Amino acid sequence: MQKLKVNEIFYSLQGESSYVGLPTTFIRLTGCPMRCNYCDTEYAFNDGNNLTVIEILDVISNYKTKNITVTGGEPLAQKECWNLLESLCNQNYIVSLETGGGITIKNIDERVKIILDIKTPGSGEEKNNLWDNLKFIKSEDEIKFVITNLEDYKWAKKVLIRENLFEKASILFSPASGKVNPKDLADWILEDHLKVRFQIQLHKMIWGQIPGV
Repeated sequence: MQKLKVNEIFYSLQGESSYVGLPTTFIRLTGCPMRCNYCDTEYAFNDGNNLTVIEILDVISNYKTKNITVTGGEPLAQKECWNLLESLCNQNYIVSLETGGGITIKNIDERVKIILDIKTPGSGEEKNNLWDNLKFIKSEDEIKFVITNLEDYKWAKKVLIRENLFEKASILFSPASGKVNPKDLADWILEDHLKVRFQIQLHKMIWGQIPGV
C-alpha cells in the first residue's frame, strides 16, 4: 500500500482563506519543489513519517471537527495526495487543499476546495507558476496572492485582469509577513476599490507562529 510522508497532523484554528477561524485538522505533507523567500514552513521540506491513507484517517478521527486542510510544503508533490483527498471526501470531511500552484490540480476530487497560490515576483518563484491550472479552478475555489511590496501588488492586479480571475473564483490578497506593512496593502486595495478579500494570518496574530510548531 502506498504511503505518504507526513510532517505533522495537528488541530488548530484555520488561519487563512474563507474558512478562517474554524477549528480544523491540518495534515501537513513533507516536501516542496519551491523555495519562496518568505516561506515559514521550511521545517516541512524533509522531516516526516511515512503513513498510509488508512493510518492518516485513523489519526484524524481523534479530532472532533469535520474541517480538514491538506497543506505542506507542497502536498501535490506526493502523487498519493490525490488518493488521500478522495478518501477524506468519502469520509464526509469538509476538505480544503493549499497548493503553491506549480503542480497540476487536474483530476483533484471536485469535492475539494482548492486554495491556489499564484506566486508573485517577490516570492522568487514566479517562473514556476503553472498557468494551465486556472482551467481547472472551480467557482467555489480560492486564488491567493501573497504580496511582498507595491510592485507585487501592481503585478497581481494585472494578472487579475489578464486572466479574468474575478470570474473564476474568490481572490485573496495576503501581506507577506515581515515584508510589507498590512496597513499599506489594505490602503492599496481600498484606493483601487479592488474586489479581493484582504487576509492576515490569524494564527500568527494569536500564537505568533505556525500552529503545531
